[in-house]
Amino acid sequence: MMNTIRSKQTLIIAAVILLSVFLFTRDIKGLVKPKKETSGVPAGGQLTSAGSTINLTEVSTAAKNSINANLAAEITTLENAYKTASEDQKVNAAKVLAEKWDDVEQAVPSALYLEIIAGKERNLNSWLAAGGRLMKAFDNTQDSLISPVLLQKANAAYTNAVALDSTNLEAKTGLGITVVNGMGAPMSGIAILLDVIKKDPDNLKANMSLGTFAIKSGQFDKAITRFNGIIAKKPSPDAYFYLATAYENLGKNKEAVEAYLNSKKLAANPTLSNFIDKKVAELKTKN
Repeated sequence: MMNTIRSKQTLIIAAVILLSVFLFTRDIKGLVKPKKETSGVPAGGQLTSAGSTINLTEVSTAAKNSINANLAAEITTLENAYKTASEDQKVNAAKVLAEKWDDVEQAVPSALYLEIIAGKERNLNSWLAAGGRLMKAFDNTQDSLISPVLLQKANAAYTNAVALDSTNLEAKTGLGITVVNGMGAPMSGIAILLDVIKKDPDNLKANMSLGTFAIKSGQFDKAITRFNGIIAKKPSPDAYFYLATAYENLGKNKEAVEAYLNSKKLAANPTLSNFIDKKVAELKTKN
């Protein structure tokens, strides 16, 4: 019995890691990939003070080292303009930097500038923009030190957005997703997302988060129902992949093969295709 449980857990982890590698090459809006529970998050739901900040200069330096030298030099010029800008011009300078960092697919520094903007403007749209980019950075980063801080910052941004408009579904969805992803009280996050679904049954972000949480918690029947519902409205490679993972964990190999192949067809990604080819061959030997 214990071996069966361990093998299922191993399967989930392997599938998530593979999908994570695949998704890092694409911008899939509304996806929150399953991750290990964020370290440093106690049961009370608040991150510890240790390591609770991100140094923007260090993040910027690391990001510039990973992009073209000419682009890096251009960003340095923009950063210098931001640092010397008058207080009434800093928001505009930060907006330019946030957009530029996003253009070169560096979500962390982009998110931090949007957070600065939101802190100055303090309006709904600014907090939503900051929350969305911070979650994108959280989803994409492989740095275990800054990952929990990004999640905390996203949670704060969406909390501020909800405080301004408690009926805004984008704000509530973002808040629910941050809680589910590791703010220490996953069932509270689930309750928020279910409330969003009640008001907007086709909400993609909320449904994806509920589906991936169902997989993480071993509720594969619920995950299948959730992802089939998503696919009926908006088929996507990640939804099919998670559906296949759920089917596989229930021993429904024929259905898993079909879902994996649909994921491969929609994605057209060599890394994912190679994995799926091996996975399909393995599953077919079990039929």
